[in-house]
Amino acid sequence: MENRTFQTKVGGETSELHKIHAGVPQGSVIGPTLYLLYTADLPTSDNITTATYADDTALLSAHPCPDTTSLRLQEHLRRLEEWYKAWRIKVNETKSVHTTFTLRKGICPSVELNGVAIPQSPTVKYLGIHLDQRLTWRSHIWTKRKQLGTKIRSMYWLLGRRSALNLDNKLLLYKSIIKQVWTYGIQLWGAASKTNIEIIERLQSKVLRGLVDAPWYVTNDAIRKDLEIQTVQEEIQRFNNNYKKRLKNHPNLLAAKLDNVTFDNSRLKKYKLL
Repeated sequence: MENRTFQTKVGGETSELHKIHAGVPQGSVIGPTLYLLYTADLPTSDNITTATYADDTALLSAHPCPDTTSLRLQEHLRRLEEWYKAWRIKVNETKSVHTTFTLRKGICPSVELNGVAIPQSPTVKYLGIHLDQRLTWRSHIWTKRKQLGTKIRSMYWLLGRRSALNLDNKLLLYKSIIKQVWTYGIQLWGAASKTNIEIIERLQSKVLRGLVDAPWYVTNDAIRKDLEIQTVQEEIQRFNNNYKKRLKNHPNLLAAKLDNVTFDNSRLKKYKLL
């Protein structure tokens, strides 16, 4: 940036103007690349999986013993503390979250960052996805359901039965605004149980009935067929197929290999320990 200045305001007091000697505007195209270079030497460990996206960092430690899991995390966090201090990066410890993903009772021992205990929570939000302790996706789906309910109420004058818009415009609004909310991350939460997926399906049926002002005797299936709208389960399958196609042709070799990874799709079962 050139010819840029900044000042700080606290309460009713404002500092003098100071020149900015280095930096790029927020939202610039080159910004993410520069940040990746800045954090390229972020410490890693063999027994810790590190996921980063911009300034969001997630650490994952997996082990049958909860104490070992937390010990590994704590050792890695100490390395991160030194790195953050060296590069003058401020971390908000209280906004970090420590979550235990397990089907067993109990949680892993707490860990600290800069001497502050990281708050433990049964759910965590990462990149707009809500992960619950048992990975049932129920927390994410219900969060989206509430978010959609608020958005639909604010748009009722456009999507409701008394709207002056024609059906084509109503459908356009639904597909471009409402549908985009619940399809985000569908490749992940689409693995949820049928009971949880039906939460979104019922919402879609309710909205579509309002779009066409359908009488009570018209079935939801008939409305979807007339509007050429797929069910939530069909959307899950479509998004998954498109995702696999993109992976096969992905220029990044590491991303392309993800298509060859196989998973056991059976539901996890909780076994009692004798």
